[in-house]
Amino acid sequence: MASEYLANAEQFVALNSPILFDASIPCTRGNIFHTDGTGIFILRGNTNNCFARYQVTFNANIAIPTGGAVTAIAVAISENGETRPTSTAIYTPTVVETEGNVTSTAIITVPKGCCFNIAIRYVDATVEDATVTPTPVIEVQNANLVINRIA
Repeated sequence: MASEYLANAEQFVALNSPILFDASIPCTRGNIFHTDGTGIFILRGNTNNCFARYQVTFNANIAIPTGGAVTAIAVAISENGETRPTSTAIYTPTVVETEGNVTSTAIITVPKGCCFNIAIRYVDATVEDATVTPTPVIEVQNANLVINRIA
């Protein structure tokens, strides 16, 4: 069963902070818990098997706001507060206020009886170049998060 969470209004997200989602078509089976207006989602390992598996897909428009420095910006799926490097979606605008669309997908495996927290966070896309300082805030608009229990 898939659940969809939305954040259509423009929001400003600080570095290492989660994107907030305010509208949802929630899971009705108790496998996913989210409070509208927050950025944390709880995935439950409700299963008779060894683990429950979820496919998490994120899509949004991101940009550097007016006053920010033009540099690469990125969002990533985090699991229990730890960024999943393979889920990082990077966009490099040529000027501020230019939106780019990013998408990321990850498979999250939750052990039986456990709960994992996930979020979509603005992360530093400049870590490989110590001479570049990431912009402290990005704009996010039309964010869409789909969580699908696949096993």
